[in-house]
Amino acid sequence: MNAYDLTDRLAACYENGRFSLSKWRDYTDARTPGISQLCEADLRECLAAGLSFEKDYLPVLGAVFENGAECREIAETYRRITGRLEDQIRRVFGKTVDADLVLYLGLCSGAGWATQLGGRPTVLLGIEKILELHWGDPDSMNALILHELGHLYQAQYGVLHREFPRGADRFLWQLFTEGIAMVFEQEILGDPRFYHQGREWASWCAENLSRIARGFSDALDTMTFETQRFFGDWVRFEGQPDTGYYLGARFIRSLLKKHRFDDLLSWEIGSVREAFLSFLSEQLDEPPPLCG
Repeated sequence: MNAYDLTDRLAACYENGRFSLSKWRDYTDARTPGISQLCEADLRECLAAGLSFEKDYLPVLGAVFENGAECREIAETYRRITGRLEDQIRRVFGKTVDADLVLYLGLCSGAGWATQLGGRPTVLLGIEKILELHWGDPDSMNALILHELGHLYQAQYGVLHREFPRGADRFLWQLFTEGIAMVFEQEILGDPRFYHQGREWASWCAENLSRIARGFSDALDTMTFETQRFFGDWVRFEGQPDTGYYLGARFIRSLLKKHRFDDLLSWEIGSVREAFLSFLSEQLDEPPPLCG
């Protein structure tokens, strides 16, 4: 596992204190070629879905320039945490994750992003989103990184990416894989009730689990990237972000009553669909059928 910090000289990405996309592109490409293409592709998708660069992106990116001292603290915390990650993972799972970790200034693509960069499994950690979400403390950042490594753990010891013709299956698979990553994070931290989104958020989700499950299942067959309300801090289900992560974690926890964690990593969508129907029957008095 390799850890890289690209957040030194962040001022090079700004012109007179205002974020400059061209300067950011030059800076990131000089340090790690490929990042700008990934981020800009994600940016175009989000703008097409209705987000505004001026209203939704520039304030978050501008806050990095305005909070240099806090960003330096985040970078220092990142360096301390990454030195012990492999030991944490080996202690629980008996094996590690092959990955490059990169702390960088992104385009608000996410506080954490498990992807491929230069042919290497990579976790991109956007300092602008970590700052915005107040996840720069050691516990939150450690959990965030472990969550993204959980995705790569599934990719390396099972199957993370599958292609589906139906949108419903794509979002059900996302629920499943986010649940895998949440439980991976919790198991290493030794607390099945830990969520890096915070205690207040977790309490609300616990109290409203059946409502989240009902809302997700009701929307599943018509869900699109533009209309989904369950994955991401920029969308809300009944006023709360990230509720799909909580639902996914509870779904995986229900499966662990009968299955080993590592055995879940290679499941097909048919098994996931059948298990989710059973999970819904536990949460709802009359669970709706999943289409297809």
